[in-house]
Amino acid sequence: MPGLPNLTGNANGDGKPVPPPHRTQASPSPPLVDAEAFKAAGNKFFKAKDYEKAIVEYTKAIDADPTSSTYYSNRAAALISANKFQESLEDARAANQLEPGNAKILHRLARIYTSLGQPDDALETYAEIKPPATAKDKAPAAAMRQHLLQASDALREGTTGSMAIHALDQAELGLGPRVDRPRHWKLMRGEAYLKMGGDSLADAQSVAMSLLRQNSKDPEALMLRGRALYAQGDNDKAVQHFRQALNCDPDFKDAARYLRMVQKLERLKEEGNKAYKADKPHEAAQIYTRALEVDPANRKINTLVLHNRALCHMKMKKWLAAISDCNLALGIDPHYLKARKTRARALGQDGKWEETVREYKSILETNPTESGIQTELHKAELELKKSQRKDYYKILCIEKDASELEIKKAYRKLAITHHPDKNPDDEEAADRFKDIQEAYETLSDPQKRQRYDNGDDLVGQGNPFGGMGGMHGGMGGVRIDPEMLFNMMGGGAGGTPFGFSSGGGANGNPFVNLGGQQRRGPHEFPPGFPF
Repeated sequence: MPGLPNLTGNANGDGKPVPPPHRTQASPSPPLVDAEAFKAAGNKFFKAKDYEKAIVEYTKAIDADPTSSTYYSNRAAALISANKFQESLEDARAANQLEPGNAKILHRLARIYTSLGQPDDALETYAEIKPPATAKDKAPAAAMRQHLLQASDALREGTTGSMAIHALDQAELGLGPRVDRPRHWKLMRGEAYLKMGGDSLADAQSVAMSLLRQNSKDPEALMLRGRALYAQGDNDKAVQHFRQALNCDPDFKDAARYLRMVQKLERLKEEGNKAYKADKPHEAAQIYTRALEVDPANRKINTLVLHNRALCHMKMKKWLAAISDCNLALGIDPHYLKARKTRARALGQDGKWEETVREYKSILETNPTESGIQTELHKAELELKKSQRKDYYKILCIEKDASELEIKKAYRKLAITHHPDKNPDDEEAADRFKDIQEAYETLSDPQKRQRYDNGDDLVGQGNPFGGMGGMHGGMGGVRIDPEMLFNMMGGGAGGTPFGFSSGGGANGNPFVNLGGQQRRGPHEFPPGFPF
């Protein structure tokens, strides 16, 4: 009916009841989180030295209340005890930001810096503490910093890296357990190994490789390995590493400098080797000298270049210069076998056979399997015996490879100069003249010369020169060519310009009975003496 209220509750008035409105059941409120309870649980685990569980509880406390410096500081302490120093550093910094100036937090932060090998940061942190930190508190950081300064000074001013290594070892005692050496420390250690050279170069390479495993494009690590390779004489690989370092850092001046230096050194070495092979030892020696000036600090390369220059001196028969260069090379590397062998040969060529024998014996002792050394030692021992007799080459002032013509020329000159009749006031002239005759008698005869050179008389085959001793027959029993000497002295029918006695034999010829030999006729003399 019109005007009557709708008693059915149906908006459509269709008589159906209206359902009640839908109600969503409210979710229960989350229970209140007690951050202090988590902290208390964390403290309990910390005291029990169960640091991993303590870290879990402190993390819950931080999640419940991230504004509390205490929770971060406590978790930092647990991380320190768990030897997780890098993570503890983050928490200690966060705690310090939340509560600046808190002495407990600053002490913890400073200790973390020390354990990570950052003594400067540790000491700066200690300086912020009020009241000031004690000397005992700061001592570990101060000692670490002092050791690092000593290592740096040793690398900058010292000639060896051993002092730097010792200082770094001392500094590392202050690092936390399982803390890796800081990158800068590794580079310093690598530099020290480079200074030490020798077997330590492999250690320098190991340091570089450990850094490159962490970052293959570390320019300083590439530079360190390149320098180690260069010091070991592997210049090709060294150049590759210097170029890679420059690709990573085009402004890396040290890498550019080393690259230019190695390339220059290689160029000079090749030029010197080319001149040596072309039989230009003087030119090669000059080039090698320039190569030695490129990098005086490179022991390996300079050892090789010094030996190369010694070989040039050997070709030029400059025995003392060759010995000197070998000595310089062996001063750098006492075990350089090639230099020892070359020095032995140079000593022998210079007539120092006792030293030569000692050198070969020493080489044989340290290198018993080295090919040819035993043979060279036997030769040197024979030469030593030969050197203890008269040296006919030195008597005639000629080289051991002198030709027949050179022997004759030297003989003529010396015989005229030292003839007793020309030196009446010199009591030793006769002995010198006799030695000259003996030397010529032997060296002018190919068979006798060969026996003399071979030392056959010293190896049990008798002395082929036994008839040369004593003043027998006026000239020590030496068989000489009277015509040669007669012409040399200006003799003949016109007299003897050097005052020869006319009573020496038939017709007043002083050479008739010389050495017990009758003077031959004019047609029996050997061909004319080419002076």
